[in-house]
Amino acid sequence: MLFLGYLLLGACAGLLAGLFGIGGGLIIVPVLVASFHAQGIAPDIVTHLALGTSMITMIFTGISSLRVHQQRGVVDWPLIRQLAVGMLVGGWLGGMTASQLSASTLNIIIGSFAWAMALQMGLSLQPKAGRYLPGPAGNGIAGVVIGWMSALFGIGGGSLTVPYLSWCSVPMNRAVAVSAACSLPIALAGSLSYLYAGWGEAGLPEWSLGYVYLPALLGIVLTSTQFARYGARLAHHLSPKRLKQAFACLLLAVGTKFMLFS
Repeated sequence: MLFLGYLLLGACAGLLAGLFGIGGGLIIVPVLVASFHAQGIAPDIVTHLALGTSMITMIFTGISSLRVHQQRGVVDWPLIRQLAVGMLVGGWLGGMTASQLSASTLNIIIGSFAWAMALQMGLSLQPKAGRYLPGPAGNGIAGVVIGWMSALFGIGGGSLTVPYLSWCSVPMNRAVAVSAACSLPIALAGSLSYLYAGWGEAGLPEWSLGYVYLPALLGIVLTSTQFARYGARLAHHLSPKRLKQAFACLLLAVGTKFMLFS
């Protein structure tokens, strides 16, 4: 039953990753935290384990949704290269930062971020296109910040990349496609940092590699990749306004739950 839950979680996360370019971590992390608490895993490492497991799933969902966007010819590879270098650095730093924080502190940080995202999605708040993309150096710095915050929250980066690109006057379909691609360097660097930081940590359950729980990883990946492709197709045909509002309500509940865990 637990593994079936991971399969269902992967389907939901993959759909959201493809539809919104958010990577699915905003769903994966809180569900994994609750699951790990139910399994009796030490409370001081459950959040770290959920974050590390979430990060590595982003590699698979990112590849899956990126393929669909690439087929539609909306992936801006030169821009991705400018952002990716900084995101690799930021992703590693984000995972290492999280490893130095207590579980209660991480819960407060993630809960606050979930509330902020609920407000942004529920009210459809997007920065107005008030400028144009900076040069490689500016995009590299933005990549470091986005990568660091994304790895710290256990997300793929779309929640931050899409608003940044929209602010820089990038069309939404192109921004979502770039976000899907940029989730890969964040996920790769962040996953490695969580693997490294958690290696040999006392209290980890069996079938763990650092702060990555392999049974959860397998269940999520088996369904998330297929549903990420479906979500990416929907993103090109549907107006997601109502779904965003529903997702905002869910994020509000997620943020509240994290605050209670702290």
